[in-house]
Amino acid sequence: MKILVVGSGGREHALCWAIARSPLCDELFCAPGNAGIAEVATLVPIGSEDVAALVAFAKTRAIDFVVVGPEAPLVLGLVDRLEEAGIKAFGPHANAARLEGSKGFMKDILAKYQIPTAAYGRFTDAGAAKAFIRAKGAPIVVKTDGLAAGKGVVVATTVDEALAAVDTMMGDKVFGAAGDELVVEEFLAGEEASFFAIVDGTTALPLAAAQDHKRVGDGDTGPNTGGMGAYSPAPVVTPDIVAKVMERCILPTVRGMAAEGAPYRGVLFAGLMIDKGEPKLLEYNVRFGDPECQVLMARLTSDIVPLMLASAEGRLAGETVAWSNDPALVVVMAANGYPGPYQKGSVIGGLDKAAAVEGVQVLHAGTARDGQGRVVATGGRVLGVTARGATVAEAQARAYQAVDRIDWPGGFCRRDIGWRALDRS
Repeated sequence: MKILVVGSGGREHALCWAIARSPLCDELFCAPGNAGIAEVATLVPIGSEDVAALVAFAKTRAIDFVVVGPEAPLVLGLVDRLEEAGIKAFGPHANAARLEGSKGFMKDILAKYQIPTAAYGRFTDAGAAKAFIRAKGAPIVVKTDGLAAGKGVVVATTVDEALAAVDTMMGDKVFGAAGDELVVEEFLAGEEASFFAIVDGTTALPLAAAQDHKRVGDGDTGPNTGGMGAYSPAPVVTPDIVAKVMERCILPTVRGMAAEGAPYRGVLFAGLMIDKGEPKLLEYNVRFGDPECQVLMARLTSDIVPLMLASAEGRLAGETVAWSNDPALVVVMAANGYPGPYQKGSVIGGLDKAAAVEGVQVLHAGTARDGQGRVVATGGRVLGVTARGATVAEAQARAYQAVDRIDWPGGFCRRDIGWRALDRS
């Protein structure tokens, strides 16, 4: 098969690495990709949101199967356009991708199908949102309705902080049109985890759980980021929690979306809050998480291509998935200044030395080659140093051993990825 992966981040490098191992994959392309992905796939200089150009390329090169990594092209209808052109694709149609494209739509689905989640309100008027906040008090959560690259969420500890978030999102338009509508919801206490299932419209197959580290600094301090590291499995997601999440969240959502005329296919990412053994759904994402995908692909021992094809073709029933018992852990290396303004173009050395550490893969997220063939940073999150080990502690030790071999004065990382799991061991 000729397979095209859409995207350029660490998630897409992990997917390309997993897909390239499949005997079903004869030729692999990635649009637009990055310097690391270029080692396993042919790069295509087309942006992930250029739907027309991606469809044209897939038709011209007789691509058999397209795997869409990021959420934006899914919301824009890339899968719809590909299927209209007779090309199979992994991921939801645009009407189902609204589960991530509109937080308000997602919350309404949860409410309609009685899926446990935080109480909420939807607002297109700033005054009404502020009145709701004053009535509810703090802590409280303010979110943009639309896509904001994972940044349109403020967990406000005071009413004033929440009111300021409304002004920033809806008044100052720092997230553009994503802030035209806001969702304001109650704060849920507990421990967060990420749970993934693969879905074909009617059948849902549980995959695995992970935990990521959103805050930029050690000890979970500082501003939220797209994720500074992750590990899998997540000890908090016990077999009992998995059963509850499938029964109370995933399966009702799959049935509900089918009833709404928007059957869901692809990977369904449930962001959970777990308190005293009871899970509630924080939100859905319609793609693999980044950096969670990196550790999932490191643990996956099944061939991922048949699973994705079964999802796309509506025949997941009877499929199984196998995982290594070894934990996996990824440490994200980011450009200095991230998640604020950061410099691009700094040279990264020592990558071969890092990859030589046992059990380690260095996955690229924001990289390119310069005119001299050197790897340079092009984004905020730049590398995902991923390691497996017999224990979380061993995986962590290997990951940081590799990190310390990388010569990149322009970057930094957290030094405590996996601390929750280590506290339990």
